[in-house]
Amino acid sequence: MYKSLEICAGAGGQALGLEQAGFEHVALVEYEQDYCECLKFNRPEWNIICQDVHHFSGKPYRGEIDLLSGGVPCPPFSVAGKQLGSNDERDLFPEMLRLVDEIRPKVVMIENVRGLMSSTFSEYRLSILTSLMAMGYCPHIQLLNAADFGVPQLRQRVIIVAVSYELRDTFVYPFPSKKETPSVGDTLFDLMSAKGWNGAEEWRERANTIAPTIVGGSKKHGGADLGPTRARMAWAELGIDGRGVADVAPSKDFLGMPRLTPRMIARIQGFPDDWYFGDKKTKACRMIGNAFPPPMARAVGERIIKVLFDNKTDYGTINYRSQKNISSEIAFA
Repeated sequence: MYKSLEICAGAGGQALGLEQAGFEHVALVEYEQDYCECLKFNRPEWNIICQDVHHFSGKPYRGEIDLLSGGVPCPPFSVAGKQLGSNDERDLFPEMLRLVDEIRPKVVMIENVRGLMSSTFSEYRLSILTSLMAMGYCPHIQLLNAADFGVPQLRQRVIIVAVSYELRDTFVYPFPSKKETPSVGDTLFDLMSAKGWNGAEEWRERANTIAPTIVGGSKKHGGADLGPTRARMAWAELGIDGRGVADVAPSKDFLGMPRLTPRMIARIQGFPDDWYFGDKKTKACRMIGNAFPPPMARAVGERIIKVLFDNKTDYGTINYRSQKNISSEIAFA
């Protein structure tokens, strides 16, 4: 079993996907109590460290971790925010880089919003990649879409994967699934018709595409809904009222556009139906909306495991080599 350590674990989307890929979590670090309780409820066996990552030391784990991962907070780079980048107090890239240096994992995986790829942050993005190289890692960066991995949602995320120079770097990003991504209507039909709603079939035919990006927001976000005006318009095209979130599925004689329940939103994010987010809608929707879709994390995780497996298979054990040797191999490949 390959060992991982994750920071900014949130509600467990990335951790769940990496677990499905084959990683065993040595520790998951999360600051917010609601998220910690969510993680502990769904996976009592996981070692949840409810602590500010600024105060978390990676030194006890040095040389013991195959993968260090984390979906560091996205507001500093989100197009929906002020885009303060490194000037935003929520920017935790420096802490991730500190932990890379302290832990020296074999592979690093960092997830963030597509805004990180904008020209506004080109210098900061380069500084992150350069820092990883200086610490002995070969970084890869690519924008992936969750819809390519079976998630019925337009959700683009930047994925940075950095492989230690001590490994033969065989990493490639996962290819889009050959299976057709299900529509929102097909994905949610059983949940939407759970109370016998007469309009369920007609609604399914209308909701025949994938969903817009599900938003989570911050603690300052007013309530449980599906986003600002533009997002609500996109949801309305699918026959969904995005102005709020429902407690239950529509009744038999319901008329008009239904609202999604937290369980429906979680399924659109790729979470299994038994993943519990609590009973309070606003908190649940924030946790779900801020999550990394598990199927997407699993797809990347499987490619990382292939790198680790290739090194063990080719050499009997992990064969640590210098950057110079790797450069030679690339030159003569």
